[in-house]
Order: sequence, then structure tokens, then C-alpha cells
Amino acid sequence: MSSPKRVARLAGVFYLVVALCAFFAHFYARGTVRVPGDAAATADNIVAHATLFRLGFVADLVTATASLFVAMTLYRLFKHVNKDIAAAIVVFMAIGTGMTLVNLIFHFAALLVATDASYAGLHTGGSDALLLLLVDLHHYGYVIAGIMFGLWLLPMGYLAYTSGMFPRALGVLLMIACACYLIDTLTRFLLPDLGTTFSQIVIMPTVVAEFWMVGYLLVIGVKTAKTARHTPVTA
Repeated sequence: MSSPKRVARLAGVFYLVVALCAFFAHFYARGTVRVPGDAAATADNIVAHATLFRLGFVADLVTATASLFVAMTLYRLFKHVNKDIAAAIVVFMAIGTGMTLVNLIFHFAALLVATDASYAGLHTGGSDALLLLLVDLHHYGYVIAGIMFGLWLLPMGYLAYTSGMFPRALGVLLMIACACYLIDTLTRFLLPDLGTTFSQIVIMPTVVAEFWMVGYLLVIGVKTAKTARHTPVTA
């Protein structure tokens, strides 16, 4: 028999791993290497920071693995509330994770072209452009996968709201975060001139919601059985 608090805290640990590894890979390992629109600078950065770029690749592999464990653990936590909606968490996360893993091929291909002597024949005048193309393909693939990482927040927010195990405000914010993810993804392709500032503003509720969820899972777990509305989670 496992208590809901123990299951929730386990989900929080996996969720924290996702947050830390994804931040490192996306904002540091790639964020300090990719220079949008500048092929030469991006190529030079990959060569100069090849180890960092490789660590970003590995961090994304860890993120993908931990993401699945988050979804499966949350399913275990919520399945007694609504089994079908809890299953949707796993489905959306599994699809998004699969997209992320396939998309990582472009990341590793850029690393190979830049550092592997086997591809020396590609090191011509157009090799910088090829590297930037590969990095950009990964970037936009990452953005597209954001649709699934937004959609998984909808069932999670709904279950957090209806279960009585979490603050209702957190459930509402998670559902709002889903909409923000979708808006951000669509506007990046439909209205690219809005730039990163608009994206940062739109995505802010998502950052708040997910870190609140991580913190609540780790520190509180779930509300006590006296205030919860549904039966406890069993092993």
C-alpha cells in the first residue's frame, strides 16, 4: 500500500528532474550555442563548446525518460478520480516525448557534422549553413512538440481541480497554462514577427503553474484524506 503523499512526492521528484534537465538543455546548452540567423557564429560555437552541446543532448534524453515517469506516476495518483482523463495525461506526454526523441536526431547530426572527422567532406563554404539548418530544424521541432506538452496540462489541471487533492487555483492555472502553450506554439509560426518578448509573456503562466505543481508535489504531496474527495491511491 502506497499513500497518495508518497506517490505525489515521487511524481514531484521526476517532475523536478524534467524541469532542471530541460532548462539546462534548452536555455543553456543550446541557448548559448545557437545564434539565430548567424550560421558562422553558430558553427563556431558548436565546435568551441562541443562538450556542452553533447551534454545538452544527454540532458534531453534524461528529460524524455523522466517525463514518462512523471506521467505514469500522476496516472497512478489520479486514476481513482477519473481513469480515462488520467490516461490522457500519459497519452499526451508519450506522444510529446516521442516527438522530442525523434527531433533530437537534428541536434546530434549538427554535432556530428561539426566535430566528427568522418564528415570532413562537408566542411566547405556551405557547412556553416548546414549546421545552422540542423540546429534550426531541432529548434522548430521542439516548438511543435510544445503542443503535446501543453495539452498534457489540461487533464492534469482538471484532475487537480476536481480531485480535492490540490488547491483549486492550481488546477485552474494549469488549464490556463495549456492554452498559453498552444497560443505560444501557434503564434511562433503564424506571427513570427511578434518575437521572443511576446513568447516570454504568453508562456509566463505556464512557468508559474508548473513550478507551483512541482513545489506542491514535493513539499505538500497532496491534501490530507480529510479534505480529499476521492478514495486514496493504492499500489
